[in-house]
Amino acid sequence: MEIHQILVSASQGDAITASAFELQRLLRRVGPSDIYARYFDPSLIGEVLPLAAFARRRRSRRPTADLLIFHASIGEPDVSSFIRERPERIVLVYHNISPARNFLTYDPAFAGLLEGGRRELELLRGRVTMAIAVSDYNAAELREIGYPDVRVAPLILDVRAMLNEVPDADTANHLATQIPGPVFLFVGQLLPHKRPDLLLKAFHLLVTYARPDAQLVLVGAGRLPRYRQALQSFAQELNLRAWIAGSVTAQQLVAFYRRADVFVTASEHEGFCVPLVEAMAFGVPAIARGHAAIPETMGGAGLLLPEDDDPALMAEAMSAVADDRSLRDELVTAGHRRLSAFEPDNARATFLSHLADIA
Repeated sequence: MEIHQILVSASQGDAITASAFELQRLLRRVGPSDIYARYFDPSLIGEVLPLAAFARRRRSRRPTADLLIFHASIGEPDVSSFIRERPERIVLVYHNISPARNFLTYDPAFAGLLEGGRRELELLRGRVTMAIAVSDYNAAELREIGYPDVRVAPLILDVRAMLNEVPDADTANHLATQIPGPVFLFVGQLLPHKRPDLLLKAFHLLVTYARPDAQLVLVGAGRLPRYRQALQSFAQELNLRAWIAGSVTAQQLVAFYRRADVFVTASEHEGFCVPLVEAMAFGVPAIARGHAAIPETMGGAGLLLPEDDDPALMAEAMSAVADDRSLRDELVTAGHRRLSAFEPDNARATFLSHLADIA
């Protein structure tokens, strides 16, 4: 039996791409397993194959016994059509699709892909043999639109392996010598639904009224140029000490986590939120808002704010976690306990057990 994976797009530093590589290492214990994508970063040539090459590969002797694992996170008509027309059985891995409304102002075409992705999910429903959601929150969405067999399997996250990475020397030196105050770190794509704009507003209040020596660092790809420019302009208008770092290497990311005093996110939509787990591994106390799958992933191991909190409340929370040593220690201890829920071997076993039911 062959088990291949299909992605709409693949890129370095992307959580879904990283998840596909983790699954590939697992699936190759079973048989042939490659990753195909409609779009992918040139740096992944050889590791990720173009979707158009799938039909040209040596055909399996029993394609109806094989599996295609489709990672759903955005719409793409070409991929949806490809999936529906294949003879292989389809396993849907649902990472969630961001609400289109957040993107209309900055990229209407991208918003259209998100809206189309939700329609494509419904079109695929009758073609999918099994759906696997990476959180209970995601599973509930699939059941709501009529998917009959939905399982839950957490992402395979070997976050402790990050602890063995050597931090980038230049980044670590800059953080150690040029930034004396507390560092508040956000990690995630700089996209509207993750609300980095709200973080900037909260940080402005924090440095104005409580911690003028604080530094905010925003790490993540700015995939919407207009939105990233708006964030940069907003930070400059407020004269904020905010470092919009953009995409970084694995070694640079480790340097940021090792220096961070507090991890903070204002995101309003997450199907899982990998950086929360990474922060736990590095012993960085976390602050987040109670949207989507965030409470599920956090599992009580962080400071969870109301969904409708404003910048003032977030600023107060940032100040409290930075200044209260006992609160920080409590959150760090809870984070280390919570990591046991994401043991990679357990996640691998769960995923394989689901596949075994249809193998």
